[in-house]
Amino acid sequence: MAQLPDRHQQIITIHAAFINQVVQFSQSEADRLHYEQLLKSAEENGWAGLVSAIRQIVAGQRDMSAIKGLDEEDQVIAKAIMRGLHNPATLPDPNAKPDPTMAVPGMAGMIQAAASGNVEALTLISNMAEQMSKAGGPMARLASLIRPLINGERDLDKLCKGMNTQTEQLVLGILDELAKTDVH
Repeated sequence: MAQLPDRHQQIITIHAAFINQVVQFSQSEADRLHYEQLLKSAEENGWAGLVSAIRQIVAGQRDMSAIKGLDEEDQVIAKAIMRGLHNPATLPDPNAKPDPTMAVPGMAGMIQAAASGNVEALTLISNMAEQMSKAGGPMARLASLIRPLINGERDLDKLCKGMNTQTEQLVLGILDELAKTDVH
């Protein structure tokens, strides 16, 4: 696979299973029901634009007009699907685990933007927190900190009470990033 920017590679790694399933299911009549269920689920989870682009791509439209208007994340996913349909060897490893530290600057940026009243950032970080809560365990604990962080909480001891070391390191990274931009 061509070297992608770290952020793009992280997006692909996070969505690797979805990308692989779209390519696999869309290529087989026997999997058509799975394909439709997969797209229906994606659409119900707020990916209507991406699903529309996927339908166009699978139908053979492989130029960039299929992804026009999508946000960066959706474009990265759509391009990975295009590459996978063209050459299955480019498909990401569906078992690869994303590097959680890569998410720290993005999360801090969204927390900062949400704290300053950016409705889009608040919506995005809320959706992310909901997904993290569903994952359970340390991710759910981290998700529970999103609202306090948006509201300005910066006390490491208070935020990290009862956390494992890895999750505490993520919180510390987020606090470090927030400290770079906080005006408090």
